[in-house]
Amino acid sequence: MFLPWRSRSYTLPTRSYKSSRSQPAIGLKQTPKTRPTIFGTLAKDKHPAGDPRRQSVGPQMTALCHMFQRAGDGYGTLPVVDENDALIFQDGNLLAGSVEALIQHLVPTPHYYPDRTYIFAFLLSSRLFIRPHNLLREVCQVCVFQQNLADEHKVNKDALGKFGPNIIQLLSEWTEMFPYDFRDERMMKHLKEITQKVVRIYPDLRKEVGMVMHDLITRLSGLQKYEELLSKINSEAAQRLTNIVPTTDIVQVCPTPLDLAQQLTHIELERLTHVGPEEFVQAFAKENEMETNYSDMKKTSNLEAYVQWFNRLSYLVATEICMHLKKKHRVKTIEYFSHVAKECFNLGNFNSLMAIIAGMNMSPVTRLKKTWAKVNTQTFDILEHQMDPSNNFNSYRSTLKAALWRSEGAVEDRERIVIPFFSLLVKDLYFLNEGCANRLPNGHINFEKFWQLAKQITEFITWKQVECPFERQNHVLNYLLVNPVFTENSLALASFECEQPENSFEKERHKYLKSEAGL
Repeated sequence: MFLPWRSRSYTLPTRSYKSSRSQPAIGLKQTPKTRPTIFGTLAKDKHPAGDPRRQSVGPQMTALCHMFQRAGDGYGTLPVVDENDALIFQDGNLLAGSVEALIQHLVPTPHYYPDRTYIFAFLLSSRLFIRPHNLLREVCQVCVFQQNLADEHKVNKDALGKFGPNIIQLLSEWTEMFPYDFRDERMMKHLKEITQKVVRIYPDLRKEVGMVMHDLITRLSGLQKYEELLSKINSEAAQRLTNIVPTTDIVQVCPTPLDLAQQLTHIELERLTHVGPEEFVQAFAKENEMETNYSDMKKTSNLEAYVQWFNRLSYLVATEICMHLKKKHRVKTIEYFSHVAKECFNLGNFNSLMAIIAGMNMSPVTRLKKTWAKVNTQTFDILEHQMDPSNNFNSYRSTLKAALWRSEGAVEDRERIVIPFFSLLVKDLYFLNEGCANRLPNGHINFEKFWQLAKQITEFITWKQVECPFERQNHVLNYLLVNPVFTENSLALASFECEQPENSFEKERHKYLKSEAGL
């Protein structure tokens, strides 16, 4: 049976940090802190006289036009921000502003710290306009000029107040939310420079800075180990392609559908965990947008690796079916994968579920009419209905909502698992990006769009933080990851060997494929 999912209400506790501007909260996780309320909850904000939608940046203590006239400290000059660079609010919600004003709104002071939701939304989408290392450089510049840090001998620590802890907290948030940014040596250089400057003024922050750096290095080391593992897996899979004659099948390796669904969930969560939220936005970055250069900005390929896994699983399913010359074995394999897909559905593993359905719907499999005539398709038909692409995957989206409700009220770890159909998530984000302009007619950044991107990607972050509760079966995982799979042409040939061509088109296709294979 398919497991029923119950609907439950869900709220997040509020966060202890407060700023002078309330932004939509997006439910970001950070262990030492409580979380904000659900995304979209807006606090009222008082507007000055005049234009009710226009407010000055507010949090900064010194006007930027005055800051940037001072001598630097190894930093270049910054653009002057005038009254036209004010941030635009409506009902307490940030709508728009210039890049410079948004950067200014990010920088903390002794009496101001930006909302964590704003930090995430801006750091996520600002890369559409400015490279992360240039953004961090400008943040450092604002700090130096705003707090008069150019000459450390003249710095008044008492006047700086909580600036030191606040800027370290901002950097901690950045390294936690977007650690992959710091694979760039320029990012690490700016990070070390500003933290060293702060520690010289605030010696008591040395331990906290050390923890920030330690946690960042740990995250980056974990990514490197993951990439090395993927490279090893891909290399072994490529070597096995030289001997593609099957000696066993998935049913022999893992006879129980539930066990296979659990091992698929292990792979899915491992791949999902390493996809950085910024990878979605970087995929949308255009070369002609200001100074952003996609090849320079991109430091990871985890998103692409996850999509490749989906494709591999689909081809593995089709291979397992078409490699059997006996019809009864093909029937058994199709019914086996139908039950695996059902267990994936029950676990909330919708990406593996869709990959299995996609594999069973590949033309070399669907053309096996004599085979399908013997298959009990009841389970498969139900699953196909659940993942029906009509009405923009309406059935799947309803099911996903139910899975989210179950996860939010979960008592057991296995009930917390939600692995979305990843390609549809990417598609939704793509159309959100393409459907909304990055800039308003006056040249300001459309921050409403940034909020929407942040909201959807925050849900993804919640999904990928779940740890897989199932015991690993290494022999099954190894089979799934490196066992050879047929190419598209090999699948077609195998299918024709299973059931002979029935019409002139298939006969011509079969003849062509044999010629290409040298048979």
